[in-house]
Amino acid sequence: AGAGGAGPGSPAASALEDLRVGSFTLELSTGRIDADPCALELVDLVPEEFDERMETLLAHTVPDDLPALMTVVKPDPTSYGRGQELEFRVRRPSGALRWLRLRARVLPGEESAGGGPGAGYEQLLGVVADASYLRPGGDDVSRVQQLSASLATAMTVRDVGREVVHALREPLGAARVALAELAGDRLALVGLDPVEPEGWPVDWRSEWSTGWPDAPAQVLPTLEAALREGRASLWPPGSVREPTLAAVGPGGLAVLPLPAEGQVVGACFIGWDAPHEFGAEERSLLTATAGLVGQALKRAHALDAEHELATMLQRSLLPRRLPELPGGVAVARYLPAMMGLEVGGDWYDVIPLPQGRVALIIGDVQGHSAAAATLMGQMRTAIRAYAAEGHPADVVVSHTNRLLVSMETDLFATCTYVELDMEEGNAWAVRAGHIPPVLRHPDGGTEEAPVEGGPPLGIVLEAEYPMTSIDLAPGTVLALLTDGLVESKRLELADGMHRVRDLLAGAEPANAEQMADVLVGGATRREDDAALLLMRFDGMTHRPIRAGWSVWRLPDAVLHARRFTARTLRSWGLEEEADVALLVVSELVTNALLHTQGAARLDLMLSGDRLRIATTDSSPRAPAKPVIVDWEATGGRGILLVEAVSVAWGSLPVSGGKQVWAEILVPPREAGAGDDTTGQR
Repeated sequence: AGAGGAGPGSPAASALEDLRVGSFTLELSTGRIDADPCALELVDLVPEEFDERMETLLAHTVPDDLPALMTVVKPDPTSYGRGQELEFRVRRPSGALRWLRLRARVLPGEESAGGGPGAGYEQLLGVVADASYLRPGGDDVSRVQQLSASLATAMTVRDVGREVVHALREPLGAARVALAELAGDRLALVGLDPVEPEGWPVDWRSEWSTGWPDAPAQVLPTLEAALREGRASLWPPGSVREPTLAAVGPGGLAVLPLPAEGQVVGACFIGWDAPHEFGAEERSLLTATAGLVGQALKRAHALDAEHELATMLQRSLLPRRLPELPGGVAVARYLPAMMGLEVGGDWYDVIPLPQGRVALIIGDVQGHSAAAATLMGQMRTAIRAYAAEGHPADVVVSHTNRLLVSMETDLFATCTYVELDMEEGNAWAVRAGHIPPVLRHPDGGTEEAPVEGGPPLGIVLEAEYPMTSIDLAPGTVLALLTDGLVESKRLELADGMHRVRDLLAGAEPANAEQMADVLVGGATRREDDAALLLMRFDGMTHRPIRAGWSVWRLPDAVLHARRFTARTLRSWGLEEEADVALLVVSELVTNALLHTQGAARLDLMLSGDRLRIATTDSSPRAPAKPVIVDWEATGGRGILLVEAVSVAWGSLPVSGGKQVWAEILVPPREAGAGDDTTGQR
């Protein structure tokens, strides 16, 4: 009963039905609507059940769109005779949304008795069509939003690749999806699904380890043209000329250049095995996806470079290698944070000290920034300097604290400092706001070392840092660690410490490297960087033997020092090395007497295949090796002679003075030989 030849059964209605366009007429006076089956199908109504009421149709409209729709179905009389157009949404039984486009016009009927606007207009004729192809569907919008949210948390290029292939393959019903980064004229694979080589064409499998594809883009003209144009290319079956490229999607292939900042940074390949038709909605989805992925790939590439630089900076501030220790093994691990790319402030160090002692340090500077890393380097250098001066553990930490306070920085630091006598197994530990060390005893039992604590470094100028004595039996493992290994948003500190103790108890102490890997192996996605310093104390198989002589300032002081050295070497069975040793003693003692004031001391130590000769005096000035010596000069060659006959020599500060030492090689002694032969004068 439509007007204008558009009613059911009319030629116009048949044509509209073929185009999937519905038509209707609305009686303005009664609100009765006569709609054809196609119009009813667009709003998911069964024609036999439709009650011809306008309210029934309006009930399917999204509430936000009702006001605009009402201006069309209940028009202002002043708009009669003019066509109106509107796009609105209806809610389908599945909950999804469908966009519809409505075109309507009020048609004149019989003239009414009254004049005025609207007189003689009784019917609204309208046509309605599916407009979803012009707008993304609800599922497409949701899919793009989910991909956008996933890419927002992707920190690396590999993360982007994993998220993209996961978000596209299954929803699109594709056989394979690959994401590649454009590097020069080559494409480097960063993500693919399926991951098995068998899921891809044979031509690609040989290049799996080096990239995808390994050949330059110019080898594939179709691909090169798509990347040059920078627009999504959708090829139906049989339209790709190169067999190598066509094999990726024999039923249909989509190549999406990934734009970012005005250039193409990569490409996404989506292939179907079964024949696939590309609709307008899918084209819109793929275009939107390409823009998101391109920006994410560009950002992730920059973050990868930044993270690599930050990690390089962090590692450059840490020891390249740990020294070999007599009577023990030390290993370390550093794990950068995986959430966030700022460089951290965790550090560790192992410092060999005189007399068979070693200092073990671990610390953490507040924050994650270049400032924290810089301060970490300064703290490590300061502690090394104070330890080398021969200060006890509490003084080293106190001096470091005062230095940090004087720097007037807003950052503070925590650390644990342990000085260990490798001969006796006696240790003194100081803790400055840091978590306590963990001990694994030879019987497998573990405990947190009861080390007294002081405040963090850089807080209180006159803070006190008490020392705690720890006795280590051979076979004991000492673990120093930072909070990134035992604490996170999901892990309480107490639970993390229990976890470390359990891992230590179950690990095999014979392999310190493997034990360290076990302790850090359980950490997954870390919110903070973490450091671990592990030392297994074995005890010395051959303990060093020592002898000392107080040098009096007498005319024949050098003679007495040489006689003392000769007697000691005979008792140690080193008569054959006496000539070299006596030459070194003569030069070092002479320098101490000529160039310093106050007391001087000569110390001899035999450890393994090294004889160490050292003189200690009260002058802090280090000996200078002359650059040029006049051949007629009677002096000035002492240090040159010492350097020539020894395997190593040096000077280190000791209690306001210095110690000058030299080492010469000797035959290694047998176990127990001379262990009780010590002398002090």
